[in-house]
Amino acid sequence: MGKLGKKARKFAKKHLQSVLRQRRKTKALFQRKASKGGQNDIEEPVDNSVPLANGRSIESEGIENTSLDAVFTENDKDEVADASDSDGYLTEDSGCPDAGESETGKTVEDEIATSTYAAQNEKIHADLAIQKKKLDRLRKKDPEFSKFLESFNNSAETFKNEEEYSDEGDSSDQAQGDDDLNKGKGKFLTNSVINTWCQMVKEDHSQSALISLLNAYRAACHYGTESIGHRIENSETFCNILLLTLSNANDIFRGLLKMSSSNSTKETLQELKKAAKWKSLKPLVKSFVRSTLFLLNQVTDTDILTFAMTRLRACLIFFLAFPSLMQRFIKATVHLWATGERVLSSASYLVTRDIAAMFSSNYLDTCLSKALVAFVSRSRVTEIADVKHMQFLRDCIVELCSIDVQKSSLKAVASISQLAKLCSWGVQTKKKEAVRKICSWEYVNCVDLWVRFISANISDYDLQSLFFMTIQLINGLAYMFPGPRYFPLRLKCIGWLNHFARSSGNFIPLASLVLDILEYNIVKEGRKAQNAINIASVLKLPKQYLKSKSFQDECFHSAIEQLTLHFAQWSHHICFPDLATIPLIRLRKIHEITTIESLRRMVKRLIDQVEQNVDFVQKKRDEVSFSPHDHQSVDSFLQLEKSSLNAPFTQYYRSVMEKAAERNLHKCGKISLPKQRNLKRNRTELIKEPVAAEVDHSMFENGVVDAKRKKRVTKVQ
Repeated sequence: MGKLGKKARKFAKKHLQSVLRQRRKTKALFQRKASKGGQNDIEEPVDNSVPLANGRSIESEGIENTSLDAVFTENDKDEVADASDSDGYLTEDSGCPDAGESETGKTVEDEIATSTYAAQNEKIHADLAIQKKKLDRLRKKDPEFSKFLESFNNSAETFKNEEEYSDEGDSSDQAQGDDDLNKGKGKFLTNSVINTWCQMVKEDHSQSALISLLNAYRAACHYGTESIGHRIENSETFCNILLLTLSNANDIFRGLLKMSSSNSTKETLQELKKAAKWKSLKPLVKSFVRSTLFLLNQVTDTDILTFAMTRLRACLIFFLAFPSLMQRFIKATVHLWATGERVLSSASYLVTRDIAAMFSSNYLDTCLSKALVAFVSRSRVTEIADVKHMQFLRDCIVELCSIDVQKSSLKAVASISQLAKLCSWGVQTKKKEAVRKICSWEYVNCVDLWVRFISANISDYDLQSLFFMTIQLINGLAYMFPGPRYFPLRLKCIGWLNHFARSSGNFIPLASLVLDILEYNIVKEGRKAQNAINIASVLKLPKQYLKSKSFQDECFHSAIEQLTLHFAQWSHHICFPDLATIPLIRLRKIHEITTIESLRRMVKRLIDQVEQNVDFVQKKRDEVSFSPHDHQSVDSFLQLEKSSLNAPFTQYYRSVMEKAAERNLHKCGKISLPKQRNLKRNRTELIKEPVAAEVDHSMFENGVVDAKRKKRVTKVQ
């Protein structure tokens, strides 16, 4: 193929789609600078927007490739200064382990010197690695230099072999001596030795015994990963080392340092660093902290991890003395919180909460950022297997955010703005990638998290701007997916709006969203060979479930529950007759078009209860003499009746919620629906059998008589 001409190249550069696409990707990497000179040397911002056919523009490329946890990781940096230091054994007193003698007066200056030499060795190895990389680059570039290195290596090997043959006897003797030394270096750890060390540390405050105990603890934490060092007798000894060290480390260190306070605060840290023995005990504390970090990152046994996290809550001040190790500890703790079972997750969260609450705001920001990233990562699934665990993680993050609401609200604003941009991009472009990214658990759980955070703190803090931003986002999300396959997602949006209305006391018009679900044309004969589906664990319904009876019943029941909750919140408000007018009209139409008898009864009962409450409020409203502009009188309207639990609509609402709880138990598999019905039937028979003339109060629910239930009771009697 010949070379393109100048005009063809110019046309391709300006107009071809591939060129434009590549230009959009690389445009943000380079920023245009103004000409040199004084105040003009300012980088101009790059506009990354993409014009659409109708004149609008959105930041499509950046939004499409951005992860939802990117806003939480911008300032998340791990300090690794202390992580590269040597993690070897502490220098022990040779007379301590076996004889069990008292302390000989030795300090740990030798350990400090060992740490210094280890740091120097680490630096030398790093310099050698850099020099080796330079030689490798020169070898690739210059073939002659490569030949020179090969000839030099061959001559060096020849000289080395000659030297080895000449000193063969000496080297063999030296190797044998080294083997004997290595054999004698590792100690055989038994329960009696560990108990002796622990007793010496507690009673005599023996520092040499503490060093031996910490070395044994390090050997237990590294068990199975290293072939050198101390040898552990059996699993009982292994557990005894971990048990004694983790249980007594806090008291031992505080006793040796003579710390007056048992708390872990910033003031306690200052007291720790001012202690007379801190300089000599610092390597011991550091060894304990490092060994514990290795244990948390390597051990998989849940019981050991749970016990460790429980005991470490009292030792946080010693982790705080080493900021880089504290960063690693937070990372390990958050990982166990997000991935562990319920008990381990709870213990890990308590440690994370203590770090965030008791120390500086920087640690709060670190804990919060890592927890949010872990929560979003756990949400990157097609289906939530454990809904309860995800709710627990969400509630934990809400509690962490509530420690400092002002700082957390900044993260909430950044996250919600990103979610809103993604929703706007999806509405405008209608791309499959946008729909897939929005209708995902990652997106939904982020919205759910901030809804709970705002609802928990809106009464005590000024979060109105954040409140209205989230409502607009939820409404856009609900109207973006109107089809029946997205009813589970729409029901979640309705639940969020109801939660907002209940926590803030503001009226949110959501009845139309619920009525759209109820007006869906329900097929009378659904597919019979379908398993029951839990719409709380899905966002988009599979096609084969669309006409199933289980889906129809589930959606209808959930919609009635949400509408009942909405009406119950405003059932004693003076404007209830007005807000119920249009929903009543649509509910009557729904009752006419519904063909399934059980669902018709549900709608009819709701209509009767709403009409009864409308008449009650209207009658009370006609008796008042104040103006609608008198807000204080409006707020005090029917407050006595609202606090009473005997109101007809309140009783109806409670019965609906009780049935919803029974359905949730059935969905969770704790008790089957036929078993629930048998339990109810048996309970009714036991109550009805000995009485001849008894009125069945269960026939009357808020003044409405159920004819079928009346016939069944007559048969029992």
